[in-house]
Amino acid sequence: MDITNNQAQVTGVIADEFTFNHEIYAEKFYTFTLNVPRLSGTDDSIRVMVSERLLADESFNIGDTVDIEGQFRSYNSYEPSGENRLVLTIFAKDIHKNSGEHNHNPNTLYLNGFICKTPVYRTTPFGREITDLLIAVNRSYNKSDYIPVIAWGRNARYAKNLSVGDNVKVWGRIQSRKYQKRISEEETITKTAYEVSVNRMELVSDTPSDNPESVENIHI
Repeated sequence: MDITNNQAQVTGVIADEFTFNHEIYAEKFYTFTLNVPRLSGTDDSIRVMVSERLLADESFNIGDTVDIEGQFRSYNSYEPSGENRLVLTIFAKDIHKNSGEHNHNPNTLYLNGFICKTPVYRTTPFGREITDLLIAVNRSYNKSDYIPVIAWGRNARYAKNLSVGDNVKVWGRIQSRKYQKRISEEETITKTAYEVSVNRMELVSDTPSDNPESVENIHI
């Protein structure tokens, strides 16, 4: 399987039990939460899906620090209310306990995909510029993953001018964000949104170029 257009590498701490998710062709898949540290000292809580076949040779427990390589994927979850919800997880291709010997960025993601929704540019109350994107990343069997991407600062100014259908490369990290959703006049619930925070973006030209159009964001 070609995974060169979608590559995730994360290191974090297992936060909960492995829970059975589904079985296909006699292969069982499990999900769990991985807490991945940020430089700020907080964590991103990222969902991971892993095959039982990757768990056969090593035992994993809550509190273990693990290295994971895989893809950031999306799938549709149909809620009891009838709502169709986009669920984002890391689909693990490899998982190992972290030996503590490697000092690397614990959260990196590379995507090569296509803008599939008109970019939305906005500013925060403090004047910070943001552009929201939705990128479709192709994978095997004519499937695509739909990944929310958020660009900041001059990346945001660059991204707001992109068009549906543009082929872009994105380097960044996976982040989680808590938000409140009101379900009635008296009740709200806390939910988690997942997105890719961009630190570099490049527009893929139709013809090869020695100097592709790109921009980097020094503030993540």
